[in-house]
Amino acid sequence: MDKVFNKLRNLDAYPKVNEDFYNRTLAGGVITIVSASVMLFLFFSELYLYFYTVKESRLLVDTSRGETLHINFDVTFPAVRCSLLSLDAMDISGEQHLDIRHNIMKKRIDANGNVIEVKQDGIGVSKIERPLQKHGGRLGHEEKYCGSCFGAEESDDHCCNSCEEVRDAYKKRGWALTNVDLIDQCKREGYVQKLKDEEGEGCNVHGSLEVNKVAGNFHFAMGKSFLQTAIFLVDLVNFEDNHFNISHQINKLSFGHHYPGLVNPLDGVKWVLGDTPGVYQYFIKVVPTIYKDVRGHVINSNQYSVTEHFKKADIGVLPGVFFFYDISPIKVTYTEDHVPFLHFLTNVCAIIGGIFTVAGIVDSSIYYGQKTIKRKREIGKYR
Repeated sequence: MDKVFNKLRNLDAYPKVNEDFYNRTLAGGVITIVSASVMLFLFFSELYLYFYTVKESRLLVDTSRGETLHINFDVTFPAVRCSLLSLDAMDISGEQHLDIRHNIMKKRIDANGNVIEVKQDGIGVSKIERPLQKHGGRLGHEEKYCGSCFGAEESDDHCCNSCEEVRDAYKKRGWALTNVDLIDQCKREGYVQKLKDEEGEGCNVHGSLEVNKVAGNFHFAMGKSFLQTAIFLVDLVNFEDNHFNISHQINKLSFGHHYPGLVNPLDGVKWVLGDTPGVYQYFIKVVPTIYKDVRGHVINSNQYSVTEHFKKADIGVLPGVFFFYDISPIKVTYTEDHVPFLHFLTNVCAIIGGIFTVAGIVDSSIYYGQKTIKRKREIGKYR
């Protein structure tokens, strides 16, 4: 066994030096303090990186089908009254949604940006209590009220009991309601007066849309949109404005849910255009994105890039703000993860061993350099 132990001793890569031969120097002490400080700094830096999550990204072809696109928006028009503003959406599949009101809220704001009223989209006037019947008589206790649609009835039983219902009936027919002063429901509800009361106001519109995941657009237009013989038209009834100031600020525009690190390039964008009528267009490229955090929670969302263009109004050009979006065929996946423990351990060993070795080389260079200089001085060869 002694022979075996002797052979093992001969394999020792770390021969021990007798303490009697130690020679401690001032330079060695300084180098030890510096190297120990550097070791500690790098160790804690590596420890921080170990606990910090890293994000890995991959690009994949988007093979999903039949999904929908969720759009969140919050846009302020400081010079457009809420009664004049409508939201429409359409896509290349042919699906159209005109004058959208579901999940849409409007805030009337004054010239200073203070909120006057918050309401669901629509003028929001109340129905008259005892309006005229179709035949012009008063509503009796034994009668069921049915207001006239003024030629836009779809059937004999079709009733329009409010000004807004008359407008909707006209819109379904593809007609523009050119003079609401002649509509009994509108006169009794004070429709025109309510529109005049909003003069000089602005409007904040916020809400969400659920659209097909195909290329399309949504836009904020001046007036109520309708179709006539497959032609897109707008009803600008009772508005005497010759110019439409479409200055706007996009407080928020996102496609899908928020995830850590998401930056929406249109958030906070503001454009002041004055009384120059025209169309402001945003061309958006939507990139499907999947984010998976360290806990395994998956967020399906989108990020986007955008270019902008302003077009002055010509004859037949609808004033408004348009958002044209297209879907990228490439999907981005982000995955959060920690640095592997073995990787962390390897880096710590490299830090300790590397600094110890470099410090030893520097200490040896200084020590033997000083000895050489001292020897030359003793024999008188150093000047």
